[in-house]
Amino acid sequence: MANDKIIKGSIAKISGPLVVAEGMAGACMFDVVRVGDMGLVGEIIELRGETASVQVYEETSGLMPGEPVTSTAEPLSVELGPGLIEQFYDGIQRPLRLIEEVAGSSFIPRGISVPSIDRTRKWAFVPKVKKGDRVAAGDVLGVVQETVLVEHRILVPQGLAGEVSEIRAGEFTVEETVAVIKDGAEKTNVTMLRRWPVRVGRPVARRLPPVVPLSTGQRVVDMLFPIARGGTACVPGPFGSGKTVIQHQLAKWADAEIVVYVGCGERGNEMTDVLLEFPELEDPRSGQPLMKRTVLIANTSNMPVAAREASMYTGITIAEYYRDMGYSVALMADSTSRWAEALREMSSRLEEMPGEEGYPAYLGTRLASFYERAGRAVCLGSDGREGAISAIGAVSPPGGDLSEPVTQNTLRVSKVFWGLDATLAYQRHFPAINWLDSYSLYAEKLGEYWDARYEGEWSVFRIEAMSLLEDENGLKEIVRLVGIDALSKEERMVLETAKSLREDFLHQNAFHEIDTYASMDKQFRMLRNILVFHHLAMDALKRGALLKEVFDLPIRDRISRMRYLEEAKLEDLDRLEEELKQVFGDLLSAGGESDVA
Repeated sequence: MANDKIIKGSIAKISGPLVVAEGMAGACMFDVVRVGDMGLVGEIIELRGETASVQVYEETSGLMPGEPVTSTAEPLSVELGPGLIEQFYDGIQRPLRLIEEVAGSSFIPRGISVPSIDRTRKWAFVPKVKKGDRVAAGDVLGVVQETVLVEHRILVPQGLAGEVSEIRAGEFTVEETVAVIKDGAEKTNVTMLRRWPVRVGRPVARRLPPVVPLSTGQRVVDMLFPIARGGTACVPGPFGSGKTVIQHQLAKWADAEIVVYVGCGERGNEMTDVLLEFPELEDPRSGQPLMKRTVLIANTSNMPVAAREASMYTGITIAEYYRDMGYSVALMADSTSRWAEALREMSSRLEEMPGEEGYPAYLGTRLASFYERAGRAVCLGSDGREGAISAIGAVSPPGGDLSEPVTQNTLRVSKVFWGLDATLAYQRHFPAINWLDSYSLYAEKLGEYWDARYEGEWSVFRIEAMSLLEDENGLKEIVRLVGIDALSKEERMVLETAKSLREDFLHQNAFHEIDTYASMDKQFRMLRNILVFHHLAMDALKRGALLKEVFDLPIRDRISRMRYLEEAKLEDLDRLEEELKQVFGDLLSAGGESDVA
């Protein structure tokens, strides 16, 4: 909250992004300050008497002791309102496009101050309440069509309730009054613009359990290691294993209405790909550009270290804002390792006691406080609308070492682990999620959801598929030691079915127009056909069929091409199951055995 007293100090010491200021008596932790004659943006992260340690979110070269440090008496906050969608922000919500227009350069001038949301653009406000209505915090006052895909709901601000004494329709800027709410003798003007401190979670009416799946269209995710709507997932992997690609896929295909993509400390070329690619990507559900429902926070590795730490909070606060409107939001954080490295550097400069591998001792707490802001909830407001934030964080462990602190602390708080494997990536198997190491703690609850839809078969098929893949791993060890001839016909069949699962089901081409996405109906039918083939083949082998006869059946080509079948032709997969039974019946009849039903 604003403070009438302006606190002014001066720079005493400069250590990279850390500035020590004296004469800051009366300042508060996490207050935003302006540093130096250029007015660089900073945040107080430590107070000792009248001395404040400030992490500066801009380059500090050129600052000198004695320059002024002025507190704004407000915590680091983001601006919320119409105009967030389609924007590119940096880690402290500076609008990169608007800065480029104002500065006439692709570089961010130090000390520049540009509003995060355009103050001049007018929005068509349509009221949803009328004069005399009683409203409470979180109620929808009206709506604005932010993009063709997003209806922006203007809510009654937190802590405000009363009678609508005035409501206006028409075109307004975000700073103009659209409603007046009267509480007793006090009247409050309501605009479309809000501010919210990034380190404080936005409240909800009630948290809900994670029992609804977040469909992603990625078979290895949805079928084997599913994530719930409002769930949390960790995607660790070494360089080149496909972390960014899988996050792009989830951003494009996940069953979420809003996407917030935080590029936290990633290389500039990767974020450039995102900035260039996302406006060109087509939203598969609407045919509109994907950016029409996306907010990008581009905070690359060449930006100041301190801004990496802020970018995660900026992203989750924007996600909470759209959740409060009743939307399902997918938050992609790429990557939390860079965020943790920023924490480590700032902790080191503060001379705090280091924890494991030099990371601060409170690393786990900070990670937990971030991920706990995800979830599915009933939002504030009388209509009982439901919103969700699904947080998916990529982790970049050095050398792919999953025992390092960031990965381990993330695993403690996230419920899904998609472990990327460099070996699979080198084999061109994407998504390179290792099915032996990965897990989902939502699988049991989501299994109940899908079993109700697929007559109890979904969980059975999932468990059997994972068992076959685990059996394959053990059989491969035997083959490496004594050769494949040591295996029985049934064990050879297990290897063949597991190969089909890997190559025909788990492998998915992100750049193929059909294979890039598979609905759960298609996934279920594909897996059922592979397992039906396995069951029929095992039965045929037990009844005397030759292994070569089973392996050479022409219908196996149909199984391998299931992934390229269009969603509109899924009945062909049902017919394939019947054909499989007929083929094996003919095979056994030719060998003198009875038909297989």
